[in-house]
Amino acid sequence: MQAEHARSGLWPLLLDSLNPTDGDFRPWGSGEVFPEEMSSPASHDAAGLLAHWWGTCTAVDEGDDMLDVERRLAVTAPFGQSWPGLAPARETATSPDLLASEFAQAFLADRPRTRLGLVAAASGAEALTSAGWAGPCNHENDTAKVSAVVRDWEHRFGARVVAVGFSTLHLSVAAPPANEHEALLTAAEHFAFCPDNIRQGSRPYTLAAYAERIIGAHHWDFWWD
Repeated sequence: MQAEHARSGLWPLLLDSLNPTDGDFRPWGSGEVFPEEMSSPASHDAAGLLAHWWGTCTAVDEGDDMLDVERRLAVTAPFGQSWPGLAPARETATSPDLLASEFAQAFLADRPRTRLGLVAAASGAEALTSAGWAGPCNHENDTAKVSAVVRDWEHRFGARVVAVGFSTLHLSVAAPPANEHEALLTAAEHFAFCPDNIRQGSRPYTLAAYAERIIGAHHWDFWWD
C-alpha cells in the first residue's frame, strides 16, 4: 500500500454500497459525495472533537422516549457523563499496512461486489474527506472532523482505512487495546465517534460490553444510522 501510494499519490479504498445488487451503487455511483462541502482535517483537533461529541452524546434529555436518565447513564458506565480522555498510544506488533492488506482480502471475499477507489490523498483518513464521503452525516456533517480522528488513530493504534460504504467505515488496527482499562477508554472514543455502534449494536447496549469485544480486535467497524 505505502509503496504504491508513494509512487502514485493515490490512496486505495475499497468502496462498498448501500445495496450491492442495485444499479446505483450508492453513494459512489449515484454521486452522493460532497468534497466541496468539507473543511480540512488539518483544521481540527481529534482530542477536542471526541470530548465535544462525548458531551453531546451523553447529555441527558428529559424528553427522550428511548431511554430514561438512569438507563442513559448506565450505557456509558463507569464514566457516566464525564469524558475520560484518550486511550494511550500502543506499540504496533505487526505491520499496519500488511494487516490492512490481509483485512482487505478478507473483506473482498465476503463482499465480492466491492469496487476499488483511488483517491488523491496523503492517507486513508484524509481520503475520506477528499472523496467527499458523507456517511456519518446524521452525527457529523463535516467529514474532515471524522478524518481528523481517524488520522489520530492511524498514529496511536496503527489503524488503516480499508473500506467505506454508504454509512459504514472499516478499519484495520495493528495495535488494538490489550486490557480492560485500555478497551474502556477506546470504547469511549468509539461511542463519541459513532454512538450508533453501541446504542444500536448487538445487546447489551453498554460501553463495558462493547469494550470486551474490542480487546485484541484487529478491525473496527462503524455504522451510522
